[in-house]
Amino acid sequence: MTATPTTERPAGGPADGTRRQAGLNVIILVMAVACGLTVANLYYAQPLLALMASSFHVSQGTAAIVVTATQLGYAAGLAFLVPLGDVLENRKLACRTLVLTAIALAVAAVAPDFELFLVMSVAIGVTSVVVQILVPFAAQLAPADQRGKYVGRVMSGLLLGILLARSLASVTAAAWGWRSIYLISAVAMIVLSAVLWRMLPQHPPAAAVRYGRLLRSAVQLVRDEPILRRRALGQALMFGAFSCYWTSIAYELTGAHHLTQLRIAVFALVGAAGAAAALVAGVLGDRGLGRLGRGVAIVLGLGAMVLAGLGSGSVILLAAGAVLLDLSTQGNQVLSQRDIYALREDARARLNMVYMTSSFIGGAIASAVSGWLYEAHGWGAVTIFGAALPLVAFGIWLQELIWPPAGAQAAAQPSASPATVAEARESA
Repeated sequence: MTATPTTERPAGGPADGTRRQAGLNVIILVMAVACGLTVANLYYAQPLLALMASSFHVSQGTAAIVVTATQLGYAAGLAFLVPLGDVLENRKLACRTLVLTAIALAVAAVAPDFELFLVMSVAIGVTSVVVQILVPFAAQLAPADQRGKYVGRVMSGLLLGILLARSLASVTAAAWGWRSIYLISAVAMIVLSAVLWRMLPQHPPAAAVRYGRLLRSAVQLVRDEPILRRRALGQALMFGAFSCYWTSIAYELTGAHHLTQLRIAVFALVGAAGAAAALVAGVLGDRGLGRLGRGVAIVLGLGAMVLAGLGSGSVILLAAGAVLLDLSTQGNQVLSQRDIYALREDARARLNMVYMTSSFIGGAIASAVSGWLYEAHGWGAVTIFGAALPLVAFGIWLQELIWPPAGAQAAAQPSASPATVAEARESA
């Protein structure tokens, strides 16, 4: 089956509408799988840090820099590659970037020293931003009144990739060594590039501007859109808590609870229940309950870190904290992205770039702090730091509830569009 040549949806009768709906469902499924496979590259290292430290003869704190380097690379890719989604044909951009990801993964798999592996980790992060090209692509394909649902489906694939990545990395490490997952993923990226080229419709850019002007316009978006600033900061804090937890949990499980790599794989698997958050959050957003949903998600994130700290003596309570944290992080992300996609139809890639760059900078900083805190003060210090982040995010949410910025209410409504948000902003 091949996709339609462009993202435009011509008018037609009921039968044509049914066929277009079925075709869109298939394309969204392909996008969800692609997002899951690609984003997994950012998380393979987390359960393998102890093995990497032993293999490269570095300390645990130094090994944790791999996670930070990958996330900083991803942030750089978001800042400088994702904006190209507004000026280049998206299918070609995504498929070619995946080939570069495969090369970086293959080199990382055979890297003889920690320095080269670290450089390749940055390259893996930079090129894995294909995910953030596909998410706004999905938003563009979806009807306005169902955008939350379809973006939620894609984000479910993304979250499953994040959560299953750690289990898959642990299983392959136990069977063939920690380097094996990088070779397997390199092959997967080549296959994925071919499948996306075959299945995705062409998506010509909406903007006709130079790249330099495009980057400057992204800075202008930050100045002009208070909703974007708040959603970006809020998710940076939530993803920081998520990264804080998962960077150090493998050390806690192997050190305090003496779990093997296979048991760590099972532990990481329980968090996959968090993928349901994307679907639920998408529906809530489409029903105009996004603001309430974000508040609940943030409180769940705070509760998750408190539970992980107080229940550190129990693997079951640590796992329950992981599930709650995954639910909260993903739910907040889907609802926040729905709001920012309603701001500017011609700038969705740049809006997403600002939003996700902020998120991964927050994650990178939190990962570095988490590794240092665990080595210096233990798991309790990690959870205290992790709990402080959603607490600040809740303060931002509460402030918006009391003093909402112009356009915030319109962005949260069902069938929100850039036009309705702009009208609300002007009337304010």
